[in-house]
Amino acid sequence: MIAPLRVLFFASVGLGTPILQGRVVDKLDEAATAEAHVRDDTATRAFAGIEIKTSDGRCAFVDELSGDFRANLLPIQVATCDGSEGQKWDIITAGKHNDQPGTMLVVSTLTQGCMNFDPRRAAGNQVIIFSCGGRADGGGAVTNSQLFNFDGGAGPLPLANVGEKGICFTAKGDVLDQAACSTSDSAQSFTFGGNTPAPVQDTVPVEDTTPATTSTVLAPANTQAACVSTTIVTSTRFIDVTGSPPAATESPLAEQPASTVDAPATPSVTAAPEAPVSENPTTAVPVSRAGGVLQPSAAAESHQFDATATRAFTGVQVKDAAGKCLSIDPTAGDFRQNLIPVTVQDCTGATNQKWDFITAGKHNNQPGNTLVVSSLMNGCINLDLRRAAGDQVIIFSCGGRADGEGGTTGSQLFPFTAGETSIELAPINEQGQKCLVDNAGKLDQTACTGDKSQLFSIV
Repeated sequence: MIAPLRVLFFASVGLGTPILQGRVVDKLDEAATAEAHVRDDTATRAFAGIEIKTSDGRCAFVDELSGDFRANLLPIQVATCDGSEGQKWDIITAGKHNDQPGTMLVVSTLTQGCMNFDPRRAAGNQVIIFSCGGRADGGGAVTNSQLFNFDGGAGPLPLANVGEKGICFTAKGDVLDQAACSTSDSAQSFTFGGNTPAPVQDTVPVEDTTPATTSTVLAPANTQAACVSTTIVTSTRFIDVTGSPPAATESPLAEQPASTVDAPATPSVTAAPEAPVSENPTTAVPVSRAGGVLQPSAAAESHQFDATATRAFTGVQVKDAAGKCLSIDPTAGDFRQNLIPVTVQDCTGATNQKWDFITAGKHNNQPGNTLVVSSLMNGCINLDLRRAAGDQVIIFSCGGRADGEGGTTGSQLFPFTAGETSIELAPINEQGQKCLVDNAGKLDQTACTGDKSQLFSIV
């Protein structure tokens, strides 16, 4: 009886919109949410604060506590129209996160998050609200997974996704889902209404020069029951969840097309020596990426040991041509040990300088290639050219999704022949054009030259 009573309680408080799905968090991290969902005041809005109605007259809505700690991963639900804030939407045709004429972003007026389609997620959970631009922290630019064809009218019209040709959103029960586009399916027909078109703005859209990236990061898995709280906490990184949270996308997108910008970083400060680390933290110690503290349960979920994997090497050192070792600081990333920079340090023999080479397993289905995995915390070396220069080589959840649910991504695979004891770290998604090298004590990327100076020895 407890869970049903909780759902009824949720439906009777707050904004008045029915809560059709169980909430995932009982509070948001206010600062992280504000960073992830910044209103684009430069954008051109064809409509503002409107309802989006299904063919049977119901309204699409979001519950800001039905996703993760920064209001990402929200399911888009459908209920009787009631004029509440969760049922209001903006239609953006140009701006920081839309540079494609003839398309629109569909943005929640309440959260400023964008409707997003992610086919990598579990069936029935692929239509969500996510930070506009496709990065969980709000740093993304434009992603086709959030763009829909738009002719300027109020409908009826389909929500036809630009990123996946032939896929349209559909009202399926009490949520929006995806299906093959069909003009005969009334569940795929939507109408914009409940308000007047937004006035034409005098401001000119400002180009977002931030490299497009997706990251997910996302809701750590916890299993404690959640209750509604009206208190917003600005410093917390802990979240309580009910049941299993939806799969996350804080990550680099698997097989995301590489950036065409060649901007090798030139850090002005040499990386500081790291203290030897022999054990992975298991308590809520401070972490340096965006502040906060480590959440051990979330880190364990994101970086699971693959017991099924084939390992060519286990617990080895990886040395550059100068004899220095690849190293990590397990507290230098975010709350689940993603985004950790890889440094190049004097060799100490400590576990934070030990690596596994996985040639087959859950996150490597490509023969002739290897993952390079931290023996300390099970994260993979990853290249993401969409990140800022000097911060493109990082440790990330193997498979490329922040919650550990990814499959295989070429940004983490390196060509490797069994029996060899040296390797050129050239991620296969860059097709031999980019190699990882030491740059002032930090692993960075540059153009591959074929020179032996770009080889690493496996010891």
